Amino acid sequence: MKPAPIPSDDLQRLQALRELLILDTPPEERFDRVAAFAAAEFDVPICVISLVDENRQWFKARVGVDVCETPRDVSFCGHALQQSDVLLIEDALKDERFHDNPLVTGEPHIRFYAGAPLMLPNGFVAGTLCVIDTKPRQVDAIDLAILGSLRELVVAELLGQAPPDDAVQGGDVRGEGSLHAV
Repeated sequence: MKPAPIPSDDLQRLQALRELLILDTPPEERFDRVAAFAAAEFDVPICVISLVDENRQWFKARVGVDVCETPRDVSFCGHALQQSDVLLIEDALKDERFHDNPLVTGEPHIRFYAGAPLMLPNGFVAGTLCVIDTKPRQVDAIDLAILGSLRELVVAELLGQAPPDDAVQGGDVRGEGSLHAV
């Protein structure tokens, strides 16, 4: 297992995360609804909105897991902190970073992971919106667009802002209704 690298600007990233005043707060329906929608949309057993602090990834919202945090050093989400694109792991058993990770070899037996970094306006990544499956899978461009739109909704909620117009109105990429229901 390769632990998630620590970004060189992690102290500043952690300060930006703390300024959100959201760590260790009670569950909130506005985040729970996005996680539930994502789990249903992607037909996955697990979805979390994860915020990564010094030593852990803490779940602001979660579907399919009972724990509210896991250590940062074994987190998949910690690997997404230095990128703006979705971290996509189609089969964790075939990825040298994760094949022997305790979250792969034990509960919850992660095989597939897609984590959309929650990038703040200052460029720091607070965490991820991630969808997780216990079997390998692939995603297409439409799936990535939907995950990206949901990520924008989560970031807007973290910042206490209205979601971007394209995340709400343009998010109807499959023509099956609006993301306003989220």
